[in-house]
Amino acid sequence: MTLVPKREYAVLLVGDIVIFVLALWLTLTLRYLSFPTPELFRQHLVPFSLLFVVWVLVFFIAGLYGRHSRLFRRKLMGTILYTQAVNIMIAALFFFLIPAFGIAPKTQLLLYLVVSFPLIIVWRVYVFPRLRTLRRMKGVLIAAGADGAALAHEVANDSRFPFSFDYVVDTATAPSHEVIQQACRVAEKDDVSFLVVDFFDQATSAVLPIMYDAAFHKQRFALVDVIDLYQEMFDRVPLSLIRYEWVLRHVSAGRMYDAVKRIFDTVVGLIMGVISLIVYPFVALAIRIDDGGEVFITQERVGRYQKPIHIIKFRTMSGNDNGVYDVTGKTTLKITRVGKWLRILRIDELPQLWNVVSGELSLVGPRPELPALAAQYSARIPYYNARYLVNPGLTGWAQIRHDRDPHHGADIAETKTKLSYDLYYLKRRSLLLDLFIMMQTVRIVFTARGT
Repeated sequence: MTLVPKREYAVLLVGDIVIFVLALWLTLTLRYLSFPTPELFRQHLVPFSLLFVVWVLVFFIAGLYGRHSRLFRRKLMGTILYTQAVNIMIAALFFFLIPAFGIAPKTQLLLYLVVSFPLIIVWRVYVFPRLRTLRRMKGVLIAAGADGAALAHEVANDSRFPFSFDYVVDTATAPSHEVIQQACRVAEKDDVSFLVVDFFDQATSAVLPIMYDAAFHKQRFALVDVIDLYQEMFDRVPLSLIRYEWVLRHVSAGRMYDAVKRIFDTVVGLIMGVISLIVYPFVALAIRIDDGGEVFITQERVGRYQKPIHIIKFRTMSGNDNGVYDVTGKTTLKITRVGKWLRILRIDELPQLWNVVSGELSLVGPRPELPALAAQYSARIPYYNARYLVNPGLTGWAQIRHDRDPHHGADIAETKTKLSYDLYYLKRRSLLLDLFIMMQTVRIVFTARGT
């Protein structure tokens, strides 16, 4: 049983397409001040249907079909306006390059933006949230640690979830009899239909016989692993709840996947690398004019199986950051004027495409770390070495999900958070997930996030 339903994404997709079509009909009505004839509507619907496919892809890249956390919903209106503006520009380019449809809807596109924006806002902000069932399932959470508390807090403060915790037991402070009492409550009461537990917690062993009996006596009952539920809700692994057994069981190598990914990395890396050569002379000239320093830098990083690798980058700082920092844990180097823009546009990373072709890096994987920092993190953060199971990547799950990555400095707390995303990727890695990460990276590049 999954407590976080996935069907809502399909509902969002269907609803968006309906809104696209409705907005087109209303746009034509406003444009001609009368209801469009079936022939006129069909004439516009055929080319716009092709655009709808592209627009859905833009929505997908913008994260509009991802998990709508409370933070994301605060930015929802701005995200929709931004994506619709991009969609209109795509449409204008489409009709300009393909005049075969016989329409040049400049006025319609402007009207379409004005009409579609409020419709999508109404659909996504006001209508869609009310389609969910009003009756929330009741359950009990039995877990300890900061991640267990974060799970309880998120459910308590977000009504979008179709379930709630009727009671929360912190096994670190609660006596054993209270844990058993709440398990009995789940087994006896009909309105409490699920129990979320930490199977690595010793307190759980006492309640399993009770849950086993309840499974055969209640019409609706589920026993949910707290680690699985946490991953569904936060898209990362709860470090305070996992153990070495979990890492060994879930983070393993896949030979077939690795072989296919290597081919994909080589082909795509080579194509992108050759295309990127176009900008090399301009970047080199800009760096030279700026401060007259070196164009490229080579840095040692920790690669797969903790073997040293050397990556190539365009220089963006006043020197070469080798991971040796002052007492504050930060670098004393400064970002150059040109380097600032190279970072915003991610151009400084382009030479690393040749590291991808050579097999030292992958297009998608955990961020390659400097040896000095990697040594600190390995000594102070449990499970950190698990990320060396795969090649480090140009982009990755942590890079698109974690905004506070400690660039050019040591930060144990933020690196723990980053590791929780890396472990999530290592458990679920696949070609589809890699493609999703690459598409989300496009959005990050265009929005200049995390620079």
